[in-house]
Amino acid sequence: MPPQPRLPRFALPPSPLALAALAAAFVLPGLAGHDPWKSHDALGIGIAWDMAQSGDAIVPRIAGNAWLADPPLYHWFAAALGSVVSAAGKLVGLAIEFHAAARLASGAFVAAALWLVYIAARDWSLGEERSRLTASGALLLLLGCVGLLVHAHEAVPELAALAAVCGAFAVLPHAVRRPLAAGALFGVSLGFAFLSSLWIPPAAVVAAVLVAFAACPEWRNRRMAVFLAAAIAAGGAVSATWPIALYMRSPDLFFQWWRINMEPYDTASANLRYFVVTLSWFAWPAWPLALWAAWALRRRFGDPRVLVPSASVLLMVAALAWWGPALDVNLTALLAPLVLLASQGIPTLRRGAAAALDWFGVVTFAFFAGLVWLGYAGMMTGIPPKVEANFVRAAPGFAPHFELAPFLFALALTAGWLFVVLFSAPSPLRSVARWAAGMTLLWGTFSMLWMPWADYQKSYRSVAHALREKVGASPGCIAARSLGVPQAAAFDYHEGLRTVPYDPRHPHACRLLVVQGSASDTEGPGSAWLRIAELARPGDRNERHRLYRAASR
Repeated sequence: MPPQPRLPRFALPPSPLALAALAAAFVLPGLAGHDPWKSHDALGIGIAWDMAQSGDAIVPRIAGNAWLADPPLYHWFAAALGSVVSAAGKLVGLAIEFHAAARLASGAFVAAALWLVYIAARDWSLGEERSRLTASGALLLLLGCVGLLVHAHEAVPELAALAAVCGAFAVLPHAVRRPLAAGALFGVSLGFAFLSSLWIPPAAVVAAVLVAFAACPEWRNRRMAVFLAAAIAAGGAVSATWPIALYMRSPDLFFQWWRINMEPYDTASANLRYFVVTLSWFAWPAWPLALWAAWALRRRFGDPRVLVPSASVLLMVAALAWWGPALDVNLTALLAPLVLLASQGIPTLRRGAAAALDWFGVVTFAFFAGLVWLGYAGMMTGIPPKVEANFVRAAPGFAPHFELAPFLFALALTAGWLFVVLFSAPSPLRSVARWAAGMTLLWGTFSMLWMPWADYQKSYRSVAHALREKVGASPGCIAARSLGVPQAAAFDYHEGLRTVPYDPRHPHACRLLVVQGSASDTEGPGSAWLRIAELARPGDRNERHRLYRAASR
């Protein structure tokens, strides 16, 4: 009897090539397909654009005004990539806009984070026989975290902090064997994290390592002391570079940065409640697996491979609750220790729990991917009519057009997801792999099929163009009242329009005034001003930008 053909299998743990392909399919779509969006993306692009135009790499600015909430490391990379790639594109006849090139920094940092967390979980696994399983699990869990779905494709400086923290954990397995070199690399990584975003993630990791140094017998030795000394010296040297440069440029700006980063926001209880609630979706599905790992490995908390990531997570949450601010992007770097801990629990996950996560993921992504394809069909063909009507209502004036390459890419992603779902080999990793593939499918199909429609209504390009037409080529001074920082960044990026804060003591210092408000606002700046335009993004039912001219001038 001739041999029967065997169905193909998606091997688990996946090969490095398969993991790289999955990571690329998640990271690359959407980086270059849209204008700067409110709010984090517009802020990041605005700072990088100002750096590229002014050449000032010390003081981050948005539309000419200092922005000291974020250190500049991410923006250095984004400004360099934006300038170099867009200029190279012109040489070969490609129109690559600055924001699309600058956002490649996000792709690079996310790719680095995925690779480094794979290395960290592989080298720090609880047993050599589990190393490939936990390494793949950590990468897949990080890729599958819901909080990264959009932020991984925006100009978000916290992505650089995530990559740096993953790099620090990738070095830790070599702390005792090569204390001096490992300590220096560990310190440099955390120094980069400090220069990327909040100081809390690198400080929490250092504190967790110090706790493990005191509590774990295998780390209580002279070699570990050398590691810590080298780490503190290198980390301190790297971390101090930009603050010292900022102080030398302007002591006032340095102390302003210090106050912004060191003063608590709101109350600790309100922040804690916000971050716990946000983590419930932002870190899904890593956090339930991390809780399971902590319970399953509760007798091994004397092992630094369990204690350090666990303590890092707890310390980050506690510090964020105390200092804030309450923003979901501030949880980005916390994903590194969380997925490392969660990956250690995958081999011991109960079959019923794994099956429940598997079933939930397959059903969820089948449903939402089906909605994406249904919506695309409605946009392109008008069938079903109600779906088309909803898209027209949300983005009036948008004219969809078919593009073959994005359609084929979305089709390939869908086929790839079906292959992973239908032909994955039995493994403790199967539920995590299917979830990560589903996240890749959802983002990839959205960015390929819906991105033009979404960008049409989210971009401020049309508002900036209309405002430029109204004010003319040389408008002089333009005052602004209640104008958001992301909107100011977008107006400066798209049309070079920069405003100054409206001063009620000198109301007519500028001939023109831009007021941001809601559609229901009826009260203007007073009878001394004449409204000459009311602008809004297509389909935006709330936000309005009203342009006034002084009546007496």
